[in-house]
Amino acid sequence: MRQRVVITGMGWITPLGDDIEQVWKKMLEGAHGVGTTTLFNATTFPTHFSAEIKSFSLENYLGKDAEKHADASRNAKFALAAADNAWKNAGLDLWTALDPSRVGVYLGGGEGPVDFENFVAAAVAGMHAGKENNTGRLDGAAWGKVAMKRLNHICELEQEPNMAAGHMAVQFNAAGPNMNTLTACAASTQAIGEATSIIRRGDADVILSGGTHSMIHPLGVTGFNRLTALSTRNDAPEKASRPFDRTRDGFVLGEGSGIVVLESLDHATERGAKMLGEIIGYGSTADAFRVTDIHEEGRGPIAAMNIAFNEAGLKPQDINYISAHGTSTSENDKIETRSIRSVFGEHAANIPISSIKSMIGHLIAAAGAVELIVCLLSIRDGVVPPTINYGETDPVCDLDYVPNKSRKTPVRHALSNSFGFGGQNDTLIVTKYE
Repeated sequence: MRQRVVITGMGWITPLGDDIEQVWKKMLEGAHGVGTTTLFNATTFPTHFSAEIKSFSLENYLGKDAEKHADASRNAKFALAAADNAWKNAGLDLWTALDPSRVGVYLGGGEGPVDFENFVAAAVAGMHAGKENNTGRLDGAAWGKVAMKRLNHICELEQEPNMAAGHMAVQFNAAGPNMNTLTACAASTQAIGEATSIIRRGDADVILSGGTHSMIHPLGVTGFNRLTALSTRNDAPEKASRPFDRTRDGFVLGEGSGIVVLESLDHATERGAKMLGEIIGYGSTADAFRVTDIHEEGRGPIAAMNIAFNEAGLKPQDINYISAHGTSTSENDKIETRSIRSVFGEHAANIPISSIKSMIGHLIAAAGAVELIVCLLSIRDGVVPPTINYGETDPVCDLDYVPNKSRKTPVRHALSNSFGFGGQNDTLIVTKYE
C-alpha cells in the first residue's frame, strides 16, 4: 500500500531573512533582497550585484553544536540552519520516539566554494614556471608545489556537493537514506520529489529534504556572466530581476537554503503532527535537446507537468496557483509560458502565476524548495505573492503573472516548476491536507 506523504515542517534561509512569517510578509509586500555584491569585489565583472545572505552565523541556530560544523562550507551551513528551523517547526525536537534508521536526508545541494585565493596562487606559480620554461603552458610540478603548501584540504573536501547532506545527518542523527542530487536549478524540486517516492514505498518515515547553494563567488559569477545568463542592470539592481517583463535581461544570482520535513501520513498522525500540506504529484523529465537551452516547444516542461498531473489525479483546471521557474531570462520565461499554455489550454489565462525570483534572486539548487514553501503558505493563507518589477508586457508572455502586488485568492492545489541546465525539468503538486 502506497504511503501518503505530508509536509510537517519548513525552514528557509533567504536574502530576505530566515523567519518564515517575516519573510512571507516581506514577499507579500513586494520587498527585495538585491544589492551590491559584498562577498567579493565584483566591480570588474559585468554584473556588480546579487542577492546575498547578510550577517549569517550558524551559532544563532545550533548554539554550541555549531562547533561540530565549523569547517562546513557556506552552503552547508545554510542547510543546517534551514533544517534546524524545519525540524523544530515540525516538533521533531520534542519527539523522542524516532528510529534513526528510518530518518533520511535527500538534498539538492550545490558544490561548495573553492579555496579560490590559494587555488589562484598555485595557478599563477604554474603559469609563471611555464613561461620561464618557454612552454606557454601551466607547469604542473610548479602548480603542485605551491598547491601542496597552500590549498586547504578541508575546503577541498567540503566543496563536494554531498557534504551538506552529511552534515545534516550528523546533526539530526539521520541514519537512514542519505542522498544528494545536483541537477542545477531543478535540484531541490527533484530532491523533494524523489524523497517523496522513498517514503511512499516504505523505506523511510521522515526525510529532511530541500536544497542549498551559494555561487556568489568569482568562479560562479564568471561562469554565469560568460553564459550571458545574469542581468547587467548595474544602475538599478533592485529592478534587475523582472520575470516575464519585455525588458528582462537575465537573472540575479542569489544564495540560501530551503528545507521541508516530509513524513508518511501514518508516522505524522501517530505523533500528532500538524500537516502543512501533502505532496500529491511529481514529474521529472529531460529535454534531451541542448545542455543550456530548453526545447523550443517546451516538450520537457510539458511532459513533467503532465506526469505530475497523472500522479496527482488532477485536471489542469484544479490548479489554483503556479509558482513559476520564472528566471527573468528571455528564453526561459517565453518557453515556460508556452509550456503552461500547452498543458492548461484556455484555463492558463485564469491561473495566477508568479516568480519570487523577482524578489530574492535565483537560489540555483535551493530555488525549488523555497518556492515550494511559498506554495504551502499560499495554500494556508489564501494569498499569492507578486512578480515584482513587471512593467512592460511581452507579447510572448501573455499570462497572469500577478504583477507587482500580492493577491488574495483561495488556493487548494499549487504547482511548482523548476528547470535546470542540462535539460532537467521537475514539477511538484502540493495540496491542502484534508
